[in-house]
Amino acid sequence: MTTPTLPPLRDDRVDAIESAVFARIADERVTRRRRRRGVWTGIGAAAAVLVVAAVIGPALSTPTGTSGSSISGVSEAGGAVDPGLGVDAPDEGLRDVSGQALPEMSAGGAADSSTATPAGRDIIATGSSTIEVDDVRAAIDRVSDAAAAAGGYVESSQVGGGGGVVPLDGAAPESTTVSSGWITVRVPADALASVMDGLSEVGEVTATSVTRSDVTEQTVDLRARVAAGEASVARLTELMTQAGSVADLIAAESALAERQAQLDSDRQVLQSLESQVAMSSLSVQLNVRSETVVADPAGFGDGLVAGWNGLIATLNGVVIGLGFLLPWIAVAGVLLLIVWGVRRIVRARRGAHEA
Repeated sequence: MTTPTLPPLRDDRVDAIESAVFARIADERVTRRRRRRGVWTGIGAAAAVLVVAAVIGPALSTPTGTSGSSISGVSEAGGAVDPGLGVDAPDEGLRDVSGQALPEMSAGGAADSSTATPAGRDIIATGSSTIEVDDVRAAIDRVSDAAAAAGGYVESSQVGGGGGVVPLDGAAPESTTVSSGWITVRVPADALASVMDGLSEVGEVTATSVTRSDVTEQTVDLRARVAAGEASVARLTELMTQAGSVADLIAAESALAERQAQLDSDRQVLQSLESQVAMSSLSVQLNVRSETVVADPAGFGDGLVAGWNGLIATLNGVVIGLGFLLPWIAVAGVLLLIVWGVRRIVRARRGAHEA
């Protein structure tokens, strides 16, 4: 059998065939590079989606509302909570009428060497403390006893988180489990520091503050107004005995009634201020001491369970994140398809014009 012989080719034909072969090889190389680039781009996009889903998944699965908790006795600014009365502002330092700073209470509630009331000044002191105790009822009784021993009395108290205030001569049912309570007592001003120091024997003091207000100007003004009112009332009373006509008597009685009413009002305000100066107010928030949770893994099995639970929680977060990102991915895909189609149309038109 004879081998067929191919017809000879011209040089230009050989060059054309070689050019076509090399061009096809170059196109295949470009196509492979594009495919590889597309594969790696897809892998990177998928990894980015998973990372984003893992990051935002736990945030999406966390409830937006704040979890319920017991009443805290400390505000964010450091003031103690006075139940029913609001949050006392932190003691930022008070000044008297001359601009001099008044003495401060120490952070632990104990008075230092500079906490004595300046001579001749009328200062209203108000204390607030938060204590963690084992038994709220027993703690309220101890605070009441401490106030009575210092010469004070209980102003109001409450056991439990309900809105009803417990009467001073009564008590909440013993069968009721309470986790918090509060009590407000009035004690002599010079005994406030010692009573607050004694709170450490009732429970663990977690927050304490003392605010003081200088009311010397008000009391001095009120005392002067009371003295002037008493003198005016005495003069009007004397004028009534000397009235020569009914008209003069009626006018004197009217003026006397007005002056007497103003005098009684000034006396009541002065008496209230003097009472607040003499008897300081102390509000104590009582919370049941929370049990300390101590982690005590038993061994490899507990560690394995904890790891499995963590893996499930992470996968759950990733699934939630993917669900959140899916609409965005779909919109991005549609936009990419539109851009890709426009580019193909533009390339086809360019190829047609070049041809």
